[in-house]
Amino acid sequence: MRSVRHQMHFKRAQPEDAATLTAIAFAAKRHWGYPEPWIEEWRELLTIRPKFLARHESFAAVIHGRIVGFHALGVRRGQLYLLHLWVRPEAMGQGVGRNLFLHAVGQARGLGFKTLLIESDPNAEGFYLRMGAKRVRLTLGKVAGKPRRLPVLAYELDLGIA
Repeated sequence: MRSVRHQMHFKRAQPEDAATLTAIAFAAKRHWGYPEPWIEEWRELLTIRPKFLARHESFAAVIHGRIVGFHALGVRRGQLYLLHLWVRPEAMGQGVGRNLFLHAVGQARGLGFKTLLIESDPNAEGFYLRMGAKRVRLTLGKVAGKPRRLPVLAYELDLGIA
C-alpha cells in the first residue's frame, strides 16, 4: 500500500464543492457492486447539497489539486455522527480513507465529543473496526423493499488509536 499522507492536505469543503463530492459518493458506493436501482434509492443520501456543506463540519482530502475524498460530521439527538466518508475508487488502498478518518476524529475531538458514532455500510464496517471502532448495534433499513441491517459503530475519542 502506497501512503499519500505527505501529498495530501485537507480543506474545508465549500458549497461549490457539492457536485464533486456527490460524484465521489456515488462512485464509491458503485464500487461495491450494488445494483443501479439500489443506487437510485440512495440518491438523496448520496447527494451532497451546498446547504449541507455550509451547516456541517465537512472536509475534503486534496492531492495535487484534486479532491480524492471527503468526510462530514453532524449532530443528531445530541450525539456526533460521521455522516459521510467517501474516497474516489481510484484512490482507494492508498491511505486516503485512513487519513480522512483520522482527520474526522481530530475534528470530533475538537468539538468536545467523547464518542463518534458511525452508521456504516456493511462493506465499510471492516475498515472502521480496523480503525478502532466497535459495533454497538444494528439498525434496520430497507432497500428494494427488503429489510437491510446496517451496523452502527462507536469510536471512543478519548481511547482511540488516532
